[in-house]
Amino acid sequence: MLLALGLSCVRAHRVNKHKPWIESSYHGVITENSDVVLLDPPLVALDKDAPVPYAGEICGFHVHGLSAPFEAVVLNRTSGEGRLRARGPIDCERQREFTFIIQARDCGTGPEGHGEKRSHKAVVHVEVGDVNEFSPVFGQLEYHGSVTEGKVYDSILQVQASDQDCSPQYSQICNYQITSQDTAFAIDRNGNIRNTASLNFDKKSHYKIHVTAFDCGQKRAAQDAVVHIHVQPICKPGWQGWSKLIDYEPGTGSKLLFPKMHLETCVGWVSWIRTTVELETSGAGRGCDRQSHSERALQKLCGASSGSTDLLPAPSGVFNWTATLVADGGRDSDLSYRFDGRQAAKIPDWVVPQNLTDQFTITTWMKHGPSPGQRAEKETLLCNSDKTEMNRHHYSLYVHNCRLVFLLRTDYTQTDSFRPAEFHWKLEQICDKEWHYYVISVDFPVVTLYVDGVTYDPYLVTDDWPIHSSQIDLQLTVGACWQGARNWIEASLHSNTSHTEQRDAGNSKFTQYFRGSLSGLTIRSGKIASQKIISCLQTCKEGLDITSPESLRQRIKFHLNPAQSLVVMEGEDLEQMNAALRKVSYINSRQFPTKGARHLRISTAVQCFGEDVCISVPDIEAVVMVMQPSEPRIIITGAEHLTVPASNLALGLSLFRDLHIISTVTNTDHRSGALKEIAHNLDYCDIMVLGEELRAGLESLELHHSALLGKHLEYANSSTGMSIYGVDSISHYTEVIRQVRYQSRQAVDSVRTFRLTCSELNGRYTSDQYMLQVNILHGEEAFEHVNHAMAPPKYMQIIHPTVTESNSYKTFIIIINVGNISLLHIFFGNCEPFFFFRIL
Repeated sequence: MLLALGLSCVRAHRVNKHKPWIESSYHGVITENSDVVLLDPPLVALDKDAPVPYAGEICGFHVHGLSAPFEAVVLNRTSGEGRLRARGPIDCERQREFTFIIQARDCGTGPEGHGEKRSHKAVVHVEVGDVNEFSPVFGQLEYHGSVTEGKVYDSILQVQASDQDCSPQYSQICNYQITSQDTAFAIDRNGNIRNTASLNFDKKSHYKIHVTAFDCGQKRAAQDAVVHIHVQPICKPGWQGWSKLIDYEPGTGSKLLFPKMHLETCVGWVSWIRTTVELETSGAGRGCDRQSHSERALQKLCGASSGSTDLLPAPSGVFNWTATLVADGGRDSDLSYRFDGRQAAKIPDWVVPQNLTDQFTITTWMKHGPSPGQRAEKETLLCNSDKTEMNRHHYSLYVHNCRLVFLLRTDYTQTDSFRPAEFHWKLEQICDKEWHYYVISVDFPVVTLYVDGVTYDPYLVTDDWPIHSSQIDLQLTVGACWQGARNWIEASLHSNTSHTEQRDAGNSKFTQYFRGSLSGLTIRSGKIASQKIISCLQTCKEGLDITSPESLRQRIKFHLNPAQSLVVMEGEDLEQMNAALRKVSYINSRQFPTKGARHLRISTAVQCFGEDVCISVPDIEAVVMVMQPSEPRIIITGAEHLTVPASNLALGLSLFRDLHIISTVTNTDHRSGALKEIAHNLDYCDIMVLGEELRAGLESLELHHSALLGKHLEYANSSTGMSIYGVDSISHYTEVIRQVRYQSRQAVDSVRTFRLTCSELNGRYTSDQYMLQVNILHGEEAFEHVNHAMAPPKYMQIIHPTVTESNSYKTFIIIINVGNISLLHIFFGNCEPFFFFRIL
């Protein structure tokens, strides 16, 4: 038995004596998301023990490596064919290839698999095949790029997309495409965007285009990218961030002009900057109350004593010699007059100052340009010459070849020696076609000229003999010189005139016409205008200002001229200059500013390191638009009819005892939003006689000078009426007008009609026309009127005595009335009674 067992073991060992055989390496491919691996070569195991059962058969394959997600199964034990498969889904994006070891084993010697043999170890390399399951995705959904106008770029910016697929075929982006239509841009395969034509900033400054991407499997991006192309203007040195139109609401105080302004230099560091801001005005002293008050009123407001004569007032019933002149502007500029070489005005004798001495002052605003022709004639602003017979100029102010000349001839009653007679000034301002303020201060023999507050001495003074005194009346004119009707040879025999004054005369006429514009021409006799008054007349309520100048410290040097129309700033730092310019503001403190445009001009000079001038910054112009202010209303009320016996007019009739003047304006308080009432002043009131003028010596309008004491008022009287003028309160005007009396020393018509109008801002705002009709009763009419008023006599009214006190006397007035008729007036003045009885 033992021998038999041993023989059996030897036989079995001899049966499974060979190991299975497989290839030494395999290369496999598996498509992701599947479990089938395609091997090359195929998985087949061979055993030389075949066809011996079990020993020649293949029972399995063993995969070494716990991380390998594969397994091998036997398809046919006899042929040794097997299959490699994945134990689960394979994701290429997680792992693209696997390497592991595989062995084959036979079935051993029997069903139990005892005595099995294994093959050598073979290396298996499996690559995972990619599936195009992902779409391209852009790195950002929006891209921004900029170009300078006029340039064509090879690449403005690059867009980039990516794909999460694992293979180069599906993970690489093979193409980009612009999906927007009609664009001036193109894109290449690398995502570089370029412009196909030059772009214009003014035409279009921003472009928005859509871009998509494709992978190499032609799968399109799920979402397009948006690309913004900003067109930048060609860098030109200049100011940026400013507005051409700035609205200004009256009453709002100071307003910043350039809150966001900055200077673009287009270069590196700069070493020095100077900026000039100029507020340009096209009118005479616009903003300096030129449209608010007359020159005469302005002088009084500035502290000058009375005595100034306004030669170019606004036209009115009394001051009517300017009515035929041409106003230089609209309604708000009636104080300015334009002379074109054909207009002139004679000043009435009652207006002309008669007491000019060696000390007086002439003031005027003037705008004048170069005269046509090579040898320009004299252009006379003001001339005082002989009215008849002769042609002597006693004093005159004229322009000749852009030189201002003042002529002053003394007569033999003052001196008989050679004395200064002509004073010449040559200034650019005389012919620059801009408004300037001229003051000629005479303190003979010294004559000083002020132009816009700056003092100028004459460059030439010529002497002449005094002129002979005569009884010839003088004529003061504006805009030309009056030439008396006499031949110059005859005139030379009777006077010691210079050759410049001797002209062909013929008939009396105007000559040496002025071409330009004048405003506020005044003469002040016996007084010299002080520098303080001149500065006051130059000071504007409208102008430029710098908000918080102390914050600039020493970093920026700035200068503001006295008229507040010019600001000059200098500094070395660009940002500090920008900050300083943002502090420049416009201010207008006038109660009723003139609406309309105020022009601004900004000029700049820049220096760079090592260079005198490195860039040129163009000037800019802007407009401050002053809005329409709330307009006042002037309302005059009182009795419209008065009935009085003619006999009562001899002592005078108070025309306006019941007068009331109301002038208010409703304005909005910008801080609280509430409506507020603003009190203001009048500047003249005219009492005009309608119908036949007052008869000289028989009728008159009377006003006692004491009524003007303590007030800024004056008055002028003529046969056509009375004008009360001066900048003063409504209450003062009312008080004075109530004291105006109409006096008639002889019987007149039965009706006299008077018209009262008042004005403020020199005619800019006028009242309604208040009409007063005085019915005058003569003889029996007065008796019948009184009897009618007394019948039936119901009562007698005694008015309590009225006492009027002054420094020198007391006046008691006792009036006894029956019905509405005064029977007895008793006046006690300086303790002496005066009786006035009405004859019934």
